[in-house]
Amino acid sequence: MSPVHPPHAAAGSGVTSAAAGGAGPPEAAGRGADVASSRTAALAPAARRAFGSLLPLLDDPRLRDLLVHVSRGVGRVWLDRGGLPEPQEERRLDPAEVRRIAVELVAAGGRHLDELHPCADVRLGDGIRVHAVLPPVAAGGAAVSIRVPRVSPPGLDELVRAGLCSAALAGELRGAVRARRNLLVTGGTGSGKTTVLAALLEHAHPHERIIVIEDVSELRLRHPHVVSLEARQASSEGVGEVGLDRLLRESLRMRPDRIVLGECRGAEISTLLGALNTGHDGSAGTLHANRLRDVPARLEAVGALAGLAPEALARQAVSALHGVIHLDRGDGPPRIAGLGRLALTPSGLLRIEAVGS
Repeated sequence: MSPVHPPHAAAGSGVTSAAAGGAGPPEAAGRGADVASSRTAALAPAARRAFGSLLPLLDDPRLRDLLVHVSRGVGRVWLDRGGLPEPQEERRLDPAEVRRIAVELVAAGGRHLDELHPCADVRLGDGIRVHAVLPPVAAGGAAVSIRVPRVSPPGLDELVRAGLCSAALAGELRGAVRARRNLLVTGGTGSGKTTVLAALLEHAHPHERIIVIEDVSELRLRHPHVVSLEARQASSEGVGEVGLDRLLRESLRMRPDRIVLGECRGAEISTLLGALNTGHDGSAGTLHANRLRDVPARLEAVGALAGLAPEALARQAVSALHGVIHLDRGDGPPRIAGLGRLALTPSGLLRIEAVGS
């Protein structure tokens, strides 16, 4: 199988041949020490105080999402441990306490939440992501969604053992990373895109400089040469905003070997495709898409936000992106549901060719 190879490659060449031609580091190269065994240990005092009575829940190693919202005048807590969220009937919070948690968590992340700015997204500690919404946007009362990373990010071998894909396919994907193929990881919300991308990028050569750009920092790479850039919202006075497109342009001046965009969602797609078409091979990003066949339409929608006509987007994407890895969201660990490569239709629009064994 040759799931991810550049459009300009000779027929029959693919990941397997790319791996043979791209010498990479040993399996353990680039792995750093595991993160602390406790999620709460990495939190600043302000964040610990903000969580209040919810703080002990964060150290449950099975926890994936902690959800708190006001419903019918009562603050309710739900826990997602890898399946469907489960209500915690024994935990009921006063609506004022839910609002306090929302405001103080966002403040601990360096952002502002009030009636004039009722929505915010922040990162706390070692990758805990907090999204909070206040009334009047949240009609029933404040709502806080907390996504927690694994205590120790899984490597590719661990994901394979959990059912991500076959060992043979994992070897080809590892070879694609070492051969500096540009990869797009797609899937629905919660399908494991960030987890899989981080595991793959561990196999980049340890001397390569990886610049990671995210709206809210989530990608935790066990690689020795990583610079993480995080977008900044405007202040309460409406100044100081630094968006993804600006960060992408800044990254080009930072001597990157690889550029990683946490999520392609807007006008920054034009800057990213331009960078990938001018010598920044080995880069990667993620894109929300429910099915592999939906990827062209999703790229066109994102490209439209950048002012790119579908034909222009198609030509750039086919040249820039060497392979698509699509993940399926199930009740368990991430699973590769399909592989593909981008191509042009006879009319010059974007299409995707599924790749299989």
